[in-house]
Amino acid sequence: MVTLKDMVPAAQNNINTEFIILDKGKTTLAGDYKKCLALVADETAAVHFELWGDECDVFNGGDIISLVDGIFSYNRKNLVLRAGKKGKVEKVGEFCMAFVETPNMSEIRWIPDPNNPKKYVQDAVISPHSRIFPPLP
Repeated sequence: MVTLKDMVPAAQNNINTEFIILDKGKTTLAGDYKKCLALVADETAAVHFELWGDECDVFNGGDIISLVDGIFSYNRKNLVLRAGKKGKVEKVGEFCMAFVETPNMSEIRWIPDPNNPKKYVQDAVISPHSRIFPPLP
């Protein structure tokens, strides 16, 4: 299982991880499908997680989620973690999980690795926390 801090953007469904949902945004329509964005975290980092269809109604803040074969990639210029077509999300618990809200892996600018253009490396931190789900004052 990979921690959120160790994820690297890739166009592959290879992310197996577990996290807690901290906050969930409004559900919107994308064509015929519902989608919503959530702020999720584990003990190493946070990330924006995109929920599709029934996932928007099933999962709530405080739910601990297991993601199998997820994908961490750009979707309309936003870097998000999601199940994608091949992945699977499952609720495995509630509320009892240590987490941090920074760094937010969706708020890091990534560039192609100069030694291997098929991989990405961190270039700069855009924001230390989520700009979509700002921390409470």
